[in-house]
Amino acid sequence: WCLFVLLYPSFFTLSIFGFVYKGMRTRRGFCNPNPKVNMCIENKIVKRRRNDFSGVGDHRKRSKLSPEVTGHHPDLFDSLPDDLVVSILCKLTSSASSPADFVNVLITCKRLNGLGHHSLVLSKASQKMLTVKAQNWSESAERFLKQCADAGNVEACYTLGMIRFYCLQNRGSGASLMAKAAINSHAPSLYSLAVIQFNGSGGAKNDKDLRAGVALCARAAFLGHIDALRELGHCLQDGYGVKQNIAEGRRFLVQANARELAAVLSMTPSALTAGGWMTWNPLPHHRHGAGSGCPLLSDFGCNVPAPEAHPANQFLTEWFSSKGGVPGSGLRLCSHAGCGRPESRRHEFRRCSVCGTVNYCSRACQALDWKMRHKAECTPVERWIDEDGENDGNGNGDGEIGEEDQNMVES
Repeated sequence: WCLFVLLYPSFFTLSIFGFVYKGMRTRRGFCNPNPKVNMCIENKIVKRRRNDFSGVGDHRKRSKLSPEVTGHHPDLFDSLPDDLVVSILCKLTSSASSPADFVNVLITCKRLNGLGHHSLVLSKASQKMLTVKAQNWSESAERFLKQCADAGNVEACYTLGMIRFYCLQNRGSGASLMAKAAINSHAPSLYSLAVIQFNGSGGAKNDKDLRAGVALCARAAFLGHIDALRELGHCLQDGYGVKQNIAEGRRFLVQANARELAAVLSMTPSALTAGGWMTWNPLPHHRHGAGSGCPLLSDFGCNVPAPEAHPANQFLTEWFSSKGGVPGSGLRLCSHAGCGRPESRRHEFRRCSVCGTVNYCSRACQALDWKMRHKAECTPVERWIDEDGENDGNGNGDGEIGEEDQNMVES
C-alpha cells in the first residue's frame, strides 16, 4: 500500500497525458484503430451506432457516412453537361467505321442511348456507319435511316432514296430523298438522278430528259464525282443531250482516269503494297488480259484496283442477288458489278452491240466494266436476238453500246 500511495500521482499524471495526446491525434485527422470508439474520417468524427446496419431502430436518425465507409463513389459522368456529351457523340458518328461502333455506345447506358438519338448526332453520321446489309433489312433499319434523313444527313437521304426507288419500287419517295441530298450538293445523288433522267427510269421511254441528265452530270463532276465526269465525257463525244465536242469529251475522259489514279495513289501505304496493283505488260497479248483490278490505263500496262462501291450500290447488288439476280419479269440488272441498278421497264438499259450479252445503265458503267472484265469476254456475233425475238437496239430507241464507243474509252 505504501508503494501504491507513492506511485499513484505518477499513474494519474500518465493517464491525463495519454488522454490529452489521444485527443490531439484525433483532431489532427488520425483514426483510432479501435472500432468501438469514435472514428475520424475526412477531419470529422462520425459516431457508429449499432442500429445503423442492423435494420433495428429505424426511427432513430442514422448518421451520414462518407464514401470511404459506404464504398459508393460519385459518378463523374453524370456531372458532364449534355452539350459536351453530344459533341463527343458527333465526333464518334462522323468517324465510325461500322454501325457496331455506334450501337455499342447506345447500349452502354440510358443517358448515352437518349443523347445518341439527338438530331445533331444523327446528322453527322458517316457513310460507313449507315451501311445496311440486305439480309438485315427491316422496318427498324428503315426507320433509323428515315430518322437520320429527317435530321439532315445527306448520306442517309441518298441510301434510303436508292433503296426505296429501286428495291421497294417507291419511286416518288426515293427520288424525293435523292433530290433532297442533291440540293445539299451530294455528288452521288446528283449522278444517280442523272442516270434516272437519261433512262427515264420509273416512267415511260418518252420521260427521258437528256439535257437535265447532262446538267446533273456536270454539277456532280464539278463536285469531284469520277463516274459523272466520265459520263459527261461520253455525252460530249456522242452529242448525247449536248452539242457534240469530241475533243472536249476526250479531255474529260482522260481527266476521269487521272482522278481515279490519283485516288488510288492517295491510299495508305499498306493498301498500295498489298498485291501488285500496278504492273507493266508491254506485250499485246498481255495488255488485253483479264485481271482482278480495273485497268483504267490498260493501254499503258497500268492496272489499278477497282473503286469501292457505295454502300447503297452494295445494298442493291445484295438485294437482287438474293432474288436470283432477276429484278422482275423481262427486266435486267446493270452488268457492271459495282452498280446494282435494275431496269424499271423492259429494254431500258443499253446492250452491247458486239456480243449482246451485257447491258448497262450508263456509259460510265459500260466503260468500267469493259476495262475490268468485258474487254476479254466480248465476242463478236453476226446477229443477236432478245427473248421475244426482237432486236434490242435502235429499233426500240434505247440505243446500243457499240465497239467504237468501247474503243473510245481507251483513248
